[in-house]
Amino acid sequence: MTRIALSARAMSLAIALLGVLVLLPSVAAAQAPTSGYVQLQRALDEVEEGKTERAKLKKDFEGKQKQLDKKQKELLKLKEELEQGAMMMKEDVKREKALKYQKGLIELQQMHMTMQRELVGAEQKATRKIFKKMEGIIVAMAKEGKYDLVLERTESAVLFAKDTMDMTAELIKRYNAAK
Repeated sequence: MTRIALSARAMSLAIALLGVLVLLPSVAAAQAPTSGYVQLQRALDEVEEGKTERAKLKKDFEGKQKQLDKKQKELLKLKEELEQGAMMMKEDVKREKALKYQKGLIELQQMHMTMQRELVGAEQKATRKIFKKMEGIIVAMAKEGKYDLVLERTESAVLFAKDTMDMTAELIKRYNAAK
């Protein structure tokens, strides 16, 4: 009789332990942190404000490029004059044209560097402004979806993530709706 009572007690303990083991994965899953990711570059490329800013930057670049091209043509013309007429020019005229050409080259390089700095600065300013707005939307999405962690897909070295974790499309939709 003691043996039967011990086996019944061992059996009930085993069943209780089995029940706890069955419940552990669901408890662990309930407490597992949730995460998602966004692709900020894709979002930047696809939101309306990003497209508008990119078009403005392109137009600005094209205008400045025309100025550079004009200056470069002037310099090429001066160089040709200098090379073709070098034999017939007086030494002081030749020296003056060569000096003018050298100054023109320096001006062209400075114009190019200034243009590059201005365009990079304008692009960074526009990007920061858009990313700042996106940050607020991402925080709201994370709170609504009860996300513990939201990563930037391309910058955070995420090597794999399920497509269901991608919040980018929702970010783009909300950003465009927030106009």
